[in-house]
Amino acid sequence: MERIEFYFHSFYALILLGIFSTFSHAQDSPSKALDASNADSKSNNSLIPIELVSKETSQKVDSIITNGIKNHAFPGAQVLVAKKGAVIFHKAFGFYTYDSIQPVALNAIYDLASVTKITGPLLALMKLYDEGKLNLDAPFSNYWKPWGKVKNKKNLTLREILSHQAGLKPYFVFLNKVQEKGRLKRKYIRSEPSPRFKSRAYENLYVKNRFVKKIYREINRSEVSENKTYLYSGLSFLIFPELISQLSGVSYEYYLQKHFYLPMGAAALGFNPKTKGYPNVIVPTEVDTLFRKDLVKGWVHDENAALMGGISGNAGLFGTARDLHKIMQMLENYGIYEGHRYLSEATVKEFTKVQFPGNDNRRGLGFDKPLLNNMTLPITSAYPAVAASEESFGHSGFTGTFIWADPINQLVFIFLSNRVYPTRNNRNLYELNIRPQLHQLFYDDQGDK
Repeated sequence: MERIEFYFHSFYALILLGIFSTFSHAQDSPSKALDASNADSKSNNSLIPIELVSKETSQKVDSIITNGIKNHAFPGAQVLVAKKGAVIFHKAFGFYTYDSIQPVALNAIYDLASVTKITGPLLALMKLYDEGKLNLDAPFSNYWKPWGKVKNKKNLTLREILSHQAGLKPYFVFLNKVQEKGRLKRKYIRSEPSPRFKSRAYENLYVKNRFVKKIYREINRSEVSENKTYLYSGLSFLIFPELISQLSGVSYEYYLQKHFYLPMGAAALGFNPKTKGYPNVIVPTEVDTLFRKDLVKGWVHDENAALMGGISGNAGLFGTARDLHKIMQMLENYGIYEGHRYLSEATVKEFTKVQFPGNDNRRGLGFDKPLLNNMTLPITSAYPAVAASEESFGHSGFTGTFIWADPINQLVFIFLSNRVYPTRNNRNLYELNIRPQLHQLFYDDQGDK
């Protein structure tokens, strides 16, 4: 029955994709009629740029992003900003690649990378916490049973894990397990699907069904630091989808669609978009020379997520700027979006507050937070914008994505790019400090409005 419902909702999402990219978005823009009536079926881009900010701010945004493109920080990008729930700025810049053939569309679908963490598994964990199915301070091994047999993990709590205070290893490169000397091992990877190789990592790459068990086993056996200080780790996010499925009784992807994405009208938000036939352009990421040997587009960039069939908690989610605005607007409103409550106010406040400030740890529960002394720093050192309140929260992604919500200033900021094109070695997005500068511009522009 659940499978039937899942296919129904997936089909329903495809039908609604074009509808929500126009009519639903009109509700969060002051220029409702203009935003909703500008559908262009020929271009597949049903939105138009919105610039309800000062001319000076708009010009500064253009200048920062143009400089970024010129210096190969990314071939193209887009920025969406909402104030008090209304979109005041949404504009696309540049092209999908440096050949300048196809300009970035406002409804383009991006690989969100680690932004997945707070727009995927964390939403589900928050809802399960709301329902009393999770206790933040009980041993996590109460829920993830294999850890009950592991001495260095059996007493770790979900609060410690989500705030990166548990001492877990930062990461595993599971790609090293499936290849040797640059060649993929047939033991784990095949070019054709079969009953034992159903998990799809790419166009013609299928992973052994049981490889995910190997991933869990490696995580379960991993070392834990005795020094309980802040250390960012994505390991637990690889097991959260299975945990969510066990606690909810349905698949992780279905749970997110049913409880968040579909009712919110975030119709393009999901996993493995290449398989779903969206009319939107999917933004390419990296020219992968290690694994896929191809320009990756429509398949998750992160190799660990790919080896899990593209559906993971550390990465794998794709979406548009408008999709992300809906999620962040709900969180900024402490659980409410367009009159419907998705999460309790107490839960959102608990997850978005700093958990261990005494340990020089700025993190919330899964959410990133401003540097602890952020408001005293110059823009060149701040993270995110200097003016971001202590109550603000968000996350960044390896592919060049960034989302942030500020309940005090009622400001949502979304930046999307494919900075890993053509290679992840492109680091000028960071070196040029592009995102904090852009973010600060909108605080300066809006002031007390």
